[in-house]
Amino acid sequence: MIHINIFISSAIILSSMVLYDFSEKSNLNNWRIVDDVVMGGRSDGHFEINQDGHAVFYGKVSLENNGGFSSVRYRSGQEKIEGFSKVLIRLRGDGKKYQFRVKSDKYDRHSYIYYFQTSGQWQDVEIPLLEMEPGFRGRRLNMPNYPAQFLEEIAFLISNKVPENFRLEIDKITLK
Repeated sequence: MIHINIFISSAIILSSMVLYDFSEKSNLNNWRIVDDVVMGGRSDGHFEINQDGHAVFYGKVSLENNGGFSSVRYRSGQEKIEGFSKVLIRLRGDGKKYQFRVKSDKYDRHSYIYYFQTSGQWQDVEIPLLEMEPGFRGRRLNMPNYPAQFLEEIAFLISNKVPENFRLEIDKITLK
């Protein structure tokens, strides 16, 4: 009987992996903003913790000077994620469309991308890992979808081809 209880407890623990759970004490040192300024654009993104302990990715996307995107990226050590099938993100957006992106290896030039629409309310966005499509600089690549074996970088990006202010509040990111 004891072995069964230990097995059940272990199965529950292994059924999910928290990638990031934001709080007022969260260290954002491994998160970085990458805007279109790397290519001469004028978008301006920011990332901080608010008074409620949630991360907030906010700013302005500008189309000036061939711009048009803002992103925030988190790079960790490479994690083996075989056995997980989806990412669950607890967030509150501004009604705009965003991208969630992952990389298997920090040296990959391409990302695997999934688009999601925010509602303006708190919502749980569920992203099937095997449906994440490869892309690079706004173009879909002719290669297989995300293999979901390793994970080294996650990112949120906004690029809706319009100048706009944006705000995305993030509570928790979990693999299931």
